Amino acid sequence: MFLVYTHKITPRFTYVMKHVFVQMLQVEVKFSTKVEDFIAHNGPKITYCKQPLQNEFHIRSNDLLFEQGFDDIEIKIHDWEETPCFFPAGEKSALPFDVFAAAFYLMSRYEEYVPHVKDEHGRFPATESLAYKHHFLDVPVVDIWIKRLKQALLRRFPDTVFPDRKPQVLSIIDVACAYTFKKKGFVRSLGGSLTDLFNLKVGRVIERYKVLLGLTPDPSDNFDKLTWFKNKYGINTIFFFMVGEYGTYDKNISLNNKSFRELMKSVADYHIVSLMASYQSFKNIPKLREERKKLTEIINRPIKRVRLRLDRLDLPDTYKDLIEAEFTEDYTMGYPKNVGFRAGTCTPFKFYDLSLEMQTILKVHPVCLQDLALKKMNPSKAEETFFELYQQVKDVNGCFAAVFSNESMGNYGNEKGFRKFYQKVYKKICSENR
Repeated sequence: MFLVYTHKITPRFTYVMKHVFVQMLQVEVKFSTKVEDFIAHNGPKITYCKQPLQNEFHIRSNDLLFEQGFDDIEIKIHDWEETPCFFPAGEKSALPFDVFAAAFYLMSRYEEYVPHVKDEHGRFPATESLAYKHHFLDVPVVDIWIKRLKQALLRRFPDTVFPDRKPQVLSIIDVACAYTFKKKGFVRSLGGSLTDLFNLKVGRVIERYKVLLGLTPDPSDNFDKLTWFKNKYGINTIFFFMVGEYGTYDKNISLNNKSFRELMKSVADYHIVSLMASYQSFKNIPKLREERKKLTEIINRPIKRVRLRLDRLDLPDTYKDLIEAEFTEDYTMGYPKNVGFRAGTCTPFKFYDLSLEMQTILKVHPVCLQDLALKKMNPSKAEETFFELYQQVKDVNGCFAAVFSNESMGNYGNEKGFRKFYQKVYKKICSENR
């Protein structure tokens, strides 16, 4: 068991220490503000304060973990063995920077609390982030830092046993619209046809009626193929279905459609099925609760996981709403059109609310890649990016979570090739891990 001495134990300090030691390093940790307890401890021990007590393993502390509230902090990026870091600690520190304060800054999403320019959907843009501006968004810096902390601790305490974490792979399938053409009813089908004709998309009109007449499968109806693929290769897969009412950004099939309800039930027989919160449920707790209740009744299973339509995340309010609506896990922590690690990590963590200065019950699962980002690349670049991110995560034994949609694997229009891409990259990952 590790003992960490500090001059003051705060909620921030407790939160990040438990995450680093218990969740990431998987060892026990205790804290003390008494020098005599620290001296008497026979196991591995660390001081986290401004000056070392003797010649112990010492991390010089930044003030961040002992403050309350938030402010616009000026951060200067330094290089640590070719990995960016910040909050420098000086020569007496065992590490050249305060790894705990830096990890807290990124995981708490501190920068999203201070004033910033939001995009048209009320989201924090990737371009506003520290990681984007300093070119380390595609690097899980927190996990790399902790891996090196572990190595430094082993050099100082060679008898310490750190259990190995195994890397994980998670495939997330967004179902914002179950079908491209079918099951939408006469009015929506007619309206879609007229819109396509107006925009001179004659080929799409022909495709629509071939699907409606049963002459060809609906491009987005990939559920049987995805289930077969998951069962054959053992890929951990979660489907997020949207069940919100029809709106400008919410265009799934009506819940009055029996076959749509049966689809969700059948998918839930083979996969984890959970909720994609609708665009309209943003800052609307009653609607969040209603959508969660509807999906629960359809699949007859408790719903604890959630993703937000168009990744519409506004901290801390969105996470407060999710907690009040009784969700315990979120899979939105990423950027839709930029690859990388929004919170600097590929390890799931509990959300810390800076406005309340407390750890919450909401477990955040970082997402590092979405098909929207891959669409901006040519196939070879997309594949290269996918495997570069995967290798980064694998090297630190994190969780590689990537998001695709049933629509992006439809092999229709702009989506051509994504089903083959999905199968190719996950086959390769599975063959490597056997």
